[in-house]
Amino acid sequence: MEKTLNKKKESKGSAENVGSSESQISIFSKRIKNLTEHLKSNKKDHNTRRGLMKLVGKRKKLLSYVKSKSNERYESIIKSLGLRR
Repeated sequence: MEKTLNKKKESKGSAENVGSSESQISIFSKRIKNLTEHLKSNKKDHNTRRGLMKLVGKRKKLLSYVKSKSNERYESIIKSLGLRR
């Protein structure tokens, strides 16, 4: 839990609100980046690859939820995380 709070402090918003969609997407993006780096050196690690695909799906669902609620929030998340270049 402490790691999550530290990651949240780095991004904008309050540290207590780690359950918000924006913070969840940010946390998932950082985990996805770490797993991608791991898979570059461990190409045969299929369990990690499966976990990565699950995380990507969760992030995609959260992004579509945020987009349906507020397009402005969606655009700001995309820009801040550098997604959808």
